Amino acid sequence: MASGPRSSRFRRTLLAALVAASVAVPVSGAARPAAVPAPAPPVLAPLTAVALGPALDARYAANRDGIRAAERMAANHGDRSRASALRAMAGAMRHFLSFDGRGGGRTAEVFGDLARARRIAVLVPGSDTSLDRYGRFRTGARALQKELGAGSAVIAWLGYGTPGTVSREAVTPGRAHEAAPQLDSFIRQLRTAKPAARTALLCHSYGSVVCALAAPGLPVSDIVLYGSPGTGVDSAADLRTRATVWAGRGDGDWIADVPHTRLRLPFTTIGFGRDPVSQEFGARPFDAGPGGHSDYLKPGSVSLRNLARIVTGKTGVAGQAPEAARHA
Repeated sequence: MASGPRSSRFRRTLLAALVAASVAVPVSGAARPAAVPAPAPPVLAPLTAVALGPALDARYAANRDGIRAAERMAANHGDRSRASALRAMAGAMRHFLSFDGRGGGRTAEVFGDLARARRIAVLVPGSDTSLDRYGRFRTGARALQKELGAGSAVIAWLGYGTPGTVSREAVTPGRAHEAAPQLDSFIRQLRTAKPAARTALLCHSYGSVVCALAAPGLPVSDIVLYGSPGTGVDSAADLRTRATVWAGRGDGDWIADVPHTRLRLPFTTIGFGRDPVSQEFGARPFDAGPGGHSDYLKPGSVSLRNLARIVTGKTGVAGQAPEAARHA
């Protein structure tokens, strides 16, 4: 028979998965299989070589051509919904640093003038984000860039295959381990291309697990964890970063009800450990307002305003909301 503490810990971990599944179903729905064919992406020069002027425009154009090719394949496959989404993505006013339409899709879309940007925010999404569920991610990125204003750029980095919210992958670090090297490479190339820009990494939900794995030595000014299920480490110091580490959670975010624990099994680990908004974790808190799990980048929200202030390096970001503190 299992000992009391061990048995209790196991039950809490199982409860975490069950709560996430039961609450997320009406929020995000069941993930659609990503079986639509798409061509291999174009071979492009490293991002470090295209930070300014015509080279950057040429990169945008090449990815636009790749999106159109993917649209044609989706249409021929009979997936009108995917083809329609890709047709919109290929618009003349859309700017992609990278695009791969295979599987659920991998993209990095730019909002604002990257060539002239003095402040850059890189958004890393959580579960159930793909070409078929891209709208909310894009809307949030646009809202943040509008809040930041002139001299800023926001990059919506969908550089990995996100887990389904209702899945084993959502409570284990496997997808994050696959994604972290890609994020590390992207940020380092971006830093080389834009060495004078202030760059912040904004990590939502499961994306905070990705950011935590990529964090050591990453050349960013701030790492912001919001709506986080945990990071896989016990403290901000364990991230081994010189960046300022922030954490916030909306009062209405269901992730607060998922126990923050970690259970190591022979072939995997379930759960992500200590809550980043807890005092013991040691992150700098910010007020994320009253919103829910998908509301952090909602126009006019407290969370959006404070995230923008973090990106710009302004002082006076409001502290942790009382409700979030009670759940810590």
